Amino acid sequence: MARSLPFWPEDDMGDERNIFLSTMKATRGDRMAALAVVGVSAVLFACAVPFAGVPLAPVPAFVASYQSALAINDLITAVLLFSQFAITRSRALLLLASGYLFTAMAAIVHALTFPDLFAPGGLLGAGTQTTVWLYMVWHGVFPLLVLGYALLKAGDDEPKIRGSARAAVVTSIVAVSVAMAAFTWLVTAQHDHLPILLSGGHYTPTMLGVVSTVWCLSFAALVVLWLRRPHFVLDVWLMVVMSAWLFDIALSAILNVARFDVGFYLGRIYGLCAASFVLAVLLIDNVGLQAKLARLLGTSRREAASERNLRAERERLFSAVVESSSDAIITKLLDGTISGWNGAAERLFGFTAAEAVGKTIDIIVPPDKRAEISNLLERVGHGERFEHYETSRVCKDGRTVDVSLSISPIRSASGEIIGASKIARDITERRRTEKALDQEMEERRRIFESSNDLILVSDSVGNLIQVSPSVSDILGYQPSEMVGHNAIKFIHPDDLEHTRKEMRAGRRGRSKRNFETRYISKEGKSVALNWTGTWSEPVRRHFFIGRDLTEKQAAEAQLRHAQKMDAVGQLTGGVAHDFNNILTVITGTIGILEEAVADQPQLAAVAKLIDEAAERGANLTKHLLAFARKQPLQPVEVDVNALVLEAAKLLHPTLGEHIEITPLLAEDAWTALVDPSQLTTAVLNLAINARDAMPNGGKLALETSNVFLDENYASLHSEVTPGNYVMIAISDTGSGIPPALLERVFEPFFTTKEVGRGTGLGLSMVFGFVKQSGGHVKIYSEEGHGTSVKIYLPRATGLQQTAAEALVSGNIEGGNETILVVEDDALVRRYVMTQIESLGYTTLEAANASDALRIIDDGPAIDLLFTDVIMPGIMNGRQLVDEALKRRPDLKTLYTSGYTENAIVHHGRLDSGVLLLAKPYRKSELARMIRLALAS
Repeated sequence: MARSLPFWPEDDMGDERNIFLSTMKATRGDRMAALAVVGVSAVLFACAVPFAGVPLAPVPAFVASYQSALAINDLITAVLLFSQFAITRSRALLLLASGYLFTAMAAIVHALTFPDLFAPGGLLGAGTQTTVWLYMVWHGVFPLLVLGYALLKAGDDEPKIRGSARAAVVTSIVAVSVAMAAFTWLVTAQHDHLPILLSGGHYTPTMLGVVSTVWCLSFAALVVLWLRRPHFVLDVWLMVVMSAWLFDIALSAILNVARFDVGFYLGRIYGLCAASFVLAVLLIDNVGLQAKLARLLGTSRREAASERNLRAERERLFSAVVESSSDAIITKLLDGTISGWNGAAERLFGFTAAEAVGKTIDIIVPPDKRAEISNLLERVGHGERFEHYETSRVCKDGRTVDVSLSISPIRSASGEIIGASKIARDITERRRTEKALDQEMEERRRIFESSNDLILVSDSVGNLIQVSPSVSDILGYQPSEMVGHNAIKFIHPDDLEHTRKEMRAGRRGRSKRNFETRYISKEGKSVALNWTGTWSEPVRRHFFIGRDLTEKQAAEAQLRHAQKMDAVGQLTGGVAHDFNNILTVITGTIGILEEAVADQPQLAAVAKLIDEAAERGANLTKHLLAFARKQPLQPVEVDVNALVLEAAKLLHPTLGEHIEITPLLAEDAWTALVDPSQLTTAVLNLAINARDAMPNGGKLALETSNVFLDENYASLHSEVTPGNYVMIAISDTGSGIPPALLERVFEPFFTTKEVGRGTGLGLSMVFGFVKQSGGHVKIYSEEGHGTSVKIYLPRATGLQQTAAEALVSGNIEGGNETILVVEDDALVRRYVMTQIESLGYTTLEAANASDALRIIDDGPAIDLLFTDVIMPGIMNGRQLVDEALKRRPDLKTLYTSGYTENAIVHHGRLDSGVLLLAKPYRKSELARMIRLALAS
């Protein structure tokens, strides 16, 4: 069935086209062997032709032997071909196998009906023409079936028989048997109705026609086999068979004369040879196949033995790996029963393999994790895998350990999931370390985020990597606005080289440095920072902590100013005292001089001039003594409202008609303990200064009110004692004072007026008088908007906050709304935000109108806009509110200003009824105004 080959590649074992003769393409060697057989047969045929009619002795046993051999050969061939068909399902092969089965049956029937073989006239009721007709049917049907095979056979696209191969074979056998039975009945039972083919031992003309037809069918089958390519090995040997078949018919049915002559015997021999060619080839190939199968079986057995040895070695190595693993490896059935437990599992959980195997996995599962196990096993049963699943387990001694699990399904040889394999790694120490690290990182993050100092992290060239949130308070930037930029962009140009030297020093090994560097804020202001810097070589990062020196420098400046004022006061006081002594001599003797020269007009005029100069000198010394706080005061209980009204009457002719004076007096104003004449002089001095600031006319407001200066305000002004004060404010709509000059306005002899228009002692006298009286003076001024000077004088009763006032102050109501604070002064902004946040509110901050509008546009929820009225830049507080309301019409607003509310309204800067909180204010007033604004 299979062809013998020098080798049989494994790739060919699954392809029957390379195994069976019916589908294996013929080689040149196959063709040459077949041609040689045909050549020898032709030569023998040619030699036998002249002797075909020579009579020989009848040997009936030859016929029996020939027919038996022929039947057996054809039957075996048919069986082999049917076997190939069962695999290939080829229609052509089924037809050819049926042809060989037909010849086997025909040979048996022909032998049974042959005369004098089993009976004188043959069996089965045979007549004289039965065997002849059987021979013709036999030799005519087989070529037809071979012809059908040749026409049906094809290459890879040959149609296959669907369904059961056994059914097709049985159907073919039945069909051949029925056909053979029909032909047998026809040539026996219907013998007398058939034409006579053989008469007196000689062929009739009918016989010649039938024989010619049969021979032509055989020749046609040979030709079609030759023409139908490709030629398979079976095709080549079928052509040999058909050649021998032609020689058989020619010798035994055409060239011979009668039975048992040379042609009769040689034709049968050719027929037997024809039947043996294909059988021999099939048997030889079948033997070769069996030999190959034997060799393959031996190879397979050796490979199986090698595979078993390899598997055993792998299992041994796997067992060694499992046992030597530092991770616990556990196998279990899907119901949780432990089936495997390695040494690491014993060390981790404390149970020996003998104690664990056969028990449920619950022995190491905490009670609250049992449901988790059921869920995991159910999901593993559906083919799911788990990697790095973190949970906790219980040891034999009761300890709880944290483990990381990797769980995989275990499959049987058939692919069915029968259990789970689990690898458990102890991560208790890792979790403890991670928790400590997380805690440390959280602490550092909290320190970083909550630090009031500025923390910067940069790389070796100064590019900022991290910036603490405190930068928004110190420099006005958001951290995201600085990260990614080089620090050079923010350092004051004059301090740049110094900073670079410090950074280079850090990289050279100086682990910690302290230095001062100024940064430029977002508003363009210079901010001095004291830096502590260090360099980390492992991460190659600079770490800097910068402390804002603004408050410190402001306090130092305030202290220096106070010390300077005290020093100047001591100096001026001493000078004034000595000068008063000189003036005493001058004024004491000038009267004598005037009496002596009374009759001399020219000398009298000189004496009068000296007297007036001495008077002016006396007034000057009074001012100097007032600044030095050394003038003799006569404090009494003064009604400040009455005093301000009298001063206003005096001011009308002094200031002129182009100045509009408006007294705005509190009806319940307290009395103040103060020297009335000095207070009047102070008010007049301030009013005259206001007049000089309004050369083209303007408005002057004189205002009184009751004020309580609390501890928060006092903490910002070292000379203030918390308590009740009467406030007198003198506000104008003049040109204002430049910020650079505000700190010097109270210095003696400092003036911005032209030479000859003032001594520069007016404000210094006010400053000294108020300080000597135990009060406080504060000046607010904006260029182009005017100036407001507030004098705070102690309440005459000497009482601090009354019980009623304390109740009002204590009744503070806060909230949880969000308030946007807009204030250009960083110190005041920080103070205000602290107060507002202490009331429970959430705060946002902006240094100017542009920043405020940017925050509003960014979209956070804002309930109240709390803004200063007068701010630097292109937009003041009122304009900011107008723009904000365009964006958020429902936004509540509250103004604040160093000017008094009456002065602001009086100057026309705010609409009537707009809420304004005048500076300074106590916390209770701030809380009350915020709630009032939110409810408006």
